[in-house]
This record gives sequence, C-alpha cells and structure tokens, in this order.
Amino acid sequence: MFRVVLLGLLLCFLIALNNVGLAISELQRFQHPTKGDGSLSLLVVGDWGRRGAYNQSEVALQMGIIGEKLDIDLVISTGDNFYEDGLTDVDDPAFYESFTKIYTAPSLQKQWYNVLGNHDYRGDVEAQLSPVLREKDHKWLCLRSFIVETEMAEFVFVDTTPFVDKYFKEKEHTYDWSGISPRDEYLTNLLKEVDSTLKESTAKWKIVVGHHTIKSAGTHSNTVELEQRLLPILEANDVDLYMNGHDHCLEQISSSNSPLQFLTSGGGSKAWRGDVSWWNPDEMKLYYDGQGFMSLYLTGTKVDIVFYNVFGEVLHKWSRSKQLSSAV
Repeated sequence: MFRVVLLGLLLCFLIALNNVGLAISELQRFQHPTKGDGSLSLLVVGDWGRRGAYNQSEVALQMGIIGEKLDIDLVISTGDNFYEDGLTDVDDPAFYESFTKIYTAPSLQKQWYNVLGNHDYRGDVEAQLSPVLREKDHKWLCLRSFIVETEMAEFVFVDTTPFVDKYFKEKEHTYDWSGISPRDEYLTNLLKEVDSTLKESTAKWKIVVGHHTIKSAGTHSNTVELEQRLLPILEANDVDLYMNGHDHCLEQISSSNSPLQFLTSGGGSKAWRGDVSWWNPDEMKLYYDGQGFMSLYLTGTKVDIVFYNVFGEVLHKWSRSKQLSSAV
C-alpha cells in the first residue's frame, strides 16, 4: 500500500513539473502493462466533450460495449476534450459533465491518455494538465507531450496546437499560450525530443498521437505546419501509425511513399456530415462523416484496426503484420 501511495505522489510530482513549464530534457515516460499473452487492446476517440450532446452519450455507450467485448487495456483521446473553450479551472463542472458522467461503463474505467486540442487551448490549459483532475477521476491523464511504453508498442503523444500559425493571428478567440513561450524554442525542442525518442525506440510498433490532422479529406484538410515539420520525422523513423482528431469524422489514409497510416478518430460527438473533399482512392481506405470511434489490437507481429459508428456497427477493418525479429 505504501509503495502505491509513493508511486502516486511521484506521478503527481512529475506532472506538476511538466505543467509549470520547467526545463525537462526528455519527454516523460509512462509504462503501461500488456495482457499476459503480450497483447494490447485499446479504444481511440476524439472531439467529444459536449456534456453528452451531439450523440456523445450514444458513442460512449457503444465504447463501453465494445470495450468490454475487447477487454481493453486503455483509452486514447485525440483532443478537443471540452467544448467550446476548454475548462475554466480545475473546478469547472464541465469535467464531470463531459467526462466522468459520460464514460461510466466498467470497461472504460481504465487509464485515459489525453492530448490537448485547439478548443482546449481556448480555456485554462493548466487545468486540464493539473494532477487535481486525476484526484477527481483516476482514469484521467493529460500532458502536453509524453510517451507511453508497452511491451511491443511505443506511443508518442505530441502537442500539435502550438504548431498552427493561424491560432496566433486570429482575433475571435483567445488562446492560453502560457507554458510554451518562446514558441520557436518550444517547438524546436519538442521536435528534437520526438525525433530522438523515435530513433532510440526498439518497439515493434511506433505510434504517434496528436490532435491535428497531417493528411485528411475533412473540412480542416492537411495541417501544413505538421506536413512540413513533423511528417518528415515520422517517415524517417519508420512510424507505423499517426492517430489524430480535429476533423469530426472517421478516416484512414495510406501514405504513398511509406508504410505510415493516417488515422482520424474525431467522431466523439458533433460530426460534419457531407463535408469532405474526396481523396485519391488508392490512398483513402475510409471516410465516414458521422460519429464513432476506433479500436486497436496489437501483438508483437500484428496490428488490427477497426472503426465503429455510433451504433457500434463495424465500418471498416485494416490489419498489418510484421515478422518477429531474429534473435542475435
């Protein structure tokens, strides 16, 4: 019991260091256990926090059902956790009304790893990053950028909002940029850390998670800043999957020049039906302009991806296999 309390205090301390913007030379790492057979199962959902509205509650219900069927180990949120303008502070009732009250299924009471979206940056960013929220709901964990290590996969979570130039120019919204100034230094250091992390990784599967699209046929389209600065790092380091939200749809686009797959899971609540610019059919494996979520099942040799709609119906499946490395 003492060790559990001590580990909890250490985790809170590390998160607090990250929140106040202290210079940490490496991205924080979290270990997440796999099942006894070495497999890992998880759900991915984004753009959800609307107090249950726009079918958020219906998506959550199906997530709970599928989560139990798959015996999931964790959940990943691709950002825009609280609409329209993030949280006001750690006591904002939106945290309970859009998160704790909605995702009540037993199967969803696992660790949630969350990144920030652009709507989250319109509120008090430090509130979402605060260890206080973990005390309110143990499954919540949100940092700007961090790493989750498992037996066969490494997940690198990247804070993508500060990359986007237009947010620093627009007048209709106010963004909380505390903790990332000076911006150029923040982004340069983040990219270096992502690059070095991926280069040093020995994981069978390398997966990067961010809020913003890199490739998308949805209304937000490609994020040019990420295409220019983050994508070359992903391709150079043989990243398998880039998972994002931002566009309110479900989507898979295959890269034409690398094994990298671009997976959008932004259907957690409000969707944009009919808002699509059709893509090269050789690359676009799925575009669904409605609510839903996706699942991943990982072993040392295979990844299975399934997209589900708001009714829990399977929309699309995709798999990839890799050979086990030979012993030296």
